[in-house]
Parts: sequence; structure tokens; C-alpha cells
Amino acid sequence: MRNIVIFGAPGSGKGTQSDLLVKHYGFDHISTGDVLRGEIKNGTTLGQTAKSYIDKGQLIPDELMIDILAATYDALPKQAGVIFDGFPRTIPQAEALKKMLAERNTAVHAMLELDVPNEMLIERLINRGKTSGRADDNEETIAKRLEVYNAQTQPLIAWYEAEGLRHAVKGYGELDEINAALRAVIDAL
Repeated sequence: MRNIVIFGAPGSGKGTQSDLLVKHYGFDHISTGDVLRGEIKNGTTLGQTAKSYIDKGQLIPDELMIDILAATYDALPKQAGVIFDGFPRTIPQAEALKKMLAERNTAVHAMLELDVPNEMLIERLINRGKTSGRADDNEETIAKRLEVYNAQTQPLIAWYEAEGLRHAVKGYGELDEINAALRAVIDAL
């Protein structure tokens, strides 16, 4: 079983590539956004606690997010592996994920980084906003999201590099080529 963190800026293609890897390998997929929405919808205790933060416009504390992810992880069959999509976003979250997995006698086996230039990210997100109608895919919000990513999330690159787990893949070009590069990393694990 392999635990994979898929990593990249907003618009880098994490969700698309995660879906393709899930189909190819039979991995389970943990997307923090999907998990949170599911916990809230199902009215779980963790979901109700998370909703109380969201309703106040506050970020969910790392400890609560790890508790939610741990519960989700523990409920999965984990036959082939798990892709973590959208988590971790900060070094403290990466450290908490490492600890949570160690408590289950496993670890993150690779961090797959989708490397895409900022200009392409902005173009992708604007185009996605035109087709999907997502309110957060406008130039002002995109600029803020990339600023937050660069300040808070990008330091994870060096952290995972130091852990010996970082594998950068060119995240632009043909979809199949990107996916083949990601699969080559996974197959080598």
C-alpha cells in the first residue's frame, strides 16, 4: 500500500490527476474539501465542530482537520493506497500527517508536485471560472489564492525535499504525458 500526497498550486491539476491515478491504481482518494462537506452533510460530531468554525468564517484548526482525516483514513479499505489531495497545506499539517500515519505503522511514500508556471495557473483558473461558474475563479481571488499558496503552502516543497519524498513533475502539456510521468514515479516506489 502506498500513501501519496499530490501537491501543487490552485489550478495545477491535482484533482484531475488524482482521478486518473485512482482509476489506474485503484487508490482511495482523500480530498479535504470532499471530506469536510461529507462530514458536515452526515452531521457527524467532527462535521458539526468543523461547521461551527466555517460558519464563523474561521479556518478549521489543524488538530480537528487531522482528526477528520484520521477517521476517514481508518474507514478506507486501503488496498492499493491513498492519495491525499489538498492536505497538507502547511508544515505543521505535514508533521501532523506524518505522526498520524506513523501511529498506524505507515507513512507518506511520495509527494508528487505538479509544477506549473504562475501565468498558466492564472489562465487555467480564469478559464475554469468561465466554464464552471465557480465564484472563486476570478482574477482578484486567484491572485489572493496564489499569494496564500506561495506564503503558506510552497514551503512544503523544501520540507518534503528534506524528507526525501518530493518528486516534481511538469504539470502542463498533454494530460496523458503528465499522468504518465506521475505513474512512473509511483511505479518506482
